[in-house]
Amino acid sequence: MSDIYVHVAHILIFSTFLGYIGIEQAKMPKYLYPIILSTGVFVIMYHIYKSIFKKDAWINYIHILLVGPALVYVGFYKEETPRKAFEVVLMFAFASLGYHGYYLFNEK
Repeated sequence: MSDIYVHVAHILIFSTFLGYIGIEQAKMPKYLYPIILSTGVFVIMYHIYKSIFKKDAWINYIHILLVGPALVYVGFYKEETPRKAFEVVLMFAFASLGYHGYYLFNEK
């Protein structure tokens, strides 16, 4: 049952947040960059903690090695972030939407 909340939160909040970053790119308000940076650091730290206690932590490693660092990169370089980095974040938005949408409706 708790997985449902994880899937819904990723679909409604996180995929939307990543999608906004990827679509707006350098046109975002400046106050969002520190939020993006801190979100990236939080994602990395949270998933490091979670991976310690899991036997099969592959999804945590994706967050630690890909998602978190991409957010930190965008948050650090702000408007100077290359377009490709924003597009990677947009791809993460679509991947999150697809992954969590699939498992939300195909939960065992």
